Amino acid sequence: MLKESPAVRDARLGAVAAAIEQGSDGIYYVRNLHPLGPYPPKLTERLEHWARIAPERTYLAERDAEGAWRHVSYGEALETVRALASGLLQRGLSADRPLLILSGNDIEHALLGLAALYAGIPYAPIAPAYALVSKDFQKLRHVYDLLTPGLVFASNGTAFANAIDAVVAKDIEIIVTTSPIEGRACTLFSQLAATPVSPQLQAAHAAIGPDTIAKILFTSGSTGVPKGVINTQLMLCANIQMATEHFAFMKDEPPVVLDWSPWNHTAGGNHNFNLVLYNGGTLYIDDGKPTPAGLAATVRNLKEVAPTWYFNVPKGFDALIPHLRADEQLRSNLYSRLRMFWYAGAGMSPHVWSALDEIAVETCGERIVILSGLGSTETAPFAMAADMTMVGAGKVGVPARGVELKLVPSGGKYEARVRGALITPGYWRQPELTAKAFDEEGFYRIGDALRFVSEGDVSQGFIFDGRIAEDFKLSTGTWVSVGNLRAAVIDGFAPYVQDAVIAGLDRDYIAALAFPDMAVLRKLSGETDAPPAEVLQHPAVRSKLQQMLDALRKTSTGSSTCVERIMFMETPPSMDKGEMTDKGSINQRAVLDLRQALVDDLYSDTPSDAVLIARR
Repeated sequence: MLKESPAVRDARLGAVAAAIEQGSDGIYYVRNLHPLGPYPPKLTERLEHWARIAPERTYLAERDAEGAWRHVSYGEALETVRALASGLLQRGLSADRPLLILSGNDIEHALLGLAALYAGIPYAPIAPAYALVSKDFQKLRHVYDLLTPGLVFASNGTAFANAIDAVVAKDIEIIVTTSPIEGRACTLFSQLAATPVSPQLQAAHAAIGPDTIAKILFTSGSTGVPKGVINTQLMLCANIQMATEHFAFMKDEPPVVLDWSPWNHTAGGNHNFNLVLYNGGTLYIDDGKPTPAGLAATVRNLKEVAPTWYFNVPKGFDALIPHLRADEQLRSNLYSRLRMFWYAGAGMSPHVWSALDEIAVETCGERIVILSGLGSTETAPFAMAADMTMVGAGKVGVPARGVELKLVPSGGKYEARVRGALITPGYWRQPELTAKAFDEEGFYRIGDALRFVSEGDVSQGFIFDGRIAEDFKLSTGTWVSVGNLRAAVIDGFAPYVQDAVIAGLDRDYIAALAFPDMAVLRKLSGETDAPPAEVLQHPAVRSKLQQMLDALRKTSTGSSTCVERIMFMETPPSMDKGEMTDKGSINQRAVLDLRQALVDDLYSDTPSDAVLIARR
């Protein structure tokens, strides 16, 4: 641990201040005191602006087949986008026949999405895993049927051929960058990009307004089948102005960002992508991922690209730490001009936070601020953000400029609801879900709980307090905060646990199902090739995990925080069965339902050897 608190590297942020009023029934209303500045009616105005102001500046970069960085300038991007947009207009696409993008992040995906925005045609980027990992294509079929697309893009036709043949109608044109699919009507991206600029393009672009649908983003399905969240131009433009006013240092110097986060999610596709475009920055597309197989690519990229702002999920930061400790070149390059770490998707464990602080001080003599916020696909997503006075695990700050927050008492917590220009008008072709998503005052029910850092004092901001739908009561009537307890389990069993699910609804005590990191446990056991069942039963593994369970129990403050039993599962969560989303989030309800036999074992009077019981 650090013996003192070295200075934090300067990162200019917009002023943060909020006002709070208390209504009836204990409800609080919170709003940002600072007005939101002006923003354009359509996002592509920023592409035109930077193509005019800095046409030679690199906008997008990614590695080519030989590993070299391929660059596209703002001027080149606008020229290609206008040609692609003309091609899309010629195909008669519309909200009823939008563009569907199957493949992941690359330059062609970016330019085609911008072309759809430029032509006023909605597009929907979906998780590549729906086509490449899924075996039954159930989620892909659901998305396809809901959208009724008029055109489909997949970077590599061969890779997506099985999914396209299984789901996409034969008369739908497929755009591919490489490897056209035999027997399908395919057009190469290069051919589409060679379309002469249409005389109709200027009128189509001029007709785009705040209410024009920009894209449809599908939720990850953590609470059911994916829902199509309508993203309007108003949402995107207002929200990225909110983010820009918070990250004020990006207006001083165009940001340089290396990012892997998928564009089918709002964090990567709206927040991170649009921050770069809005502020005339450079986006290096990271071909790595925060997984054992994908991390090497990220490390290689971070040794060459020095970002000014760096985003990751907490697991991604955790995975980077041993590489940062071992590689001086990686450390030096990453910290050379970095202003901020930004994380989302889950709470950051204290050991990860401390390690990042220690490595920063060792490398550059000062700490790099670590901040987060709160949002969702339906909020575009930047709804709340912390500043330098609100640093700490779980702290999400106060509402962004132009955002109203409503806190409704619920089961001993405050349920968060949000209103403002950043909020979706609803779910595509699902009016019944739209109606349920909003309360009588027009606030969107985000589903998260918040608590005051200091009760009633809004100046210190708020802390994320879990998902309302996940919390439950024990048989005693005691509420269990699942989000906080799950984080405690993951941290308490670090580095041996990747995720956990909390059980105990209407039971006498709490138990947990844990998804172990088998690679780490194999090292502990010394059995590098043994199957999971043998590793989990190895004496060294059982002894270590038992010690950690006992230690975790001693930290509990009562029945609502005490894990009495735990089981480490042999099989990872299944995306096809809905236990895991494509971004790696665990669907607690699905895991408990599908693994009911394991839950029964946890609560059995004579549990199997797979169950560890905390010792008093």
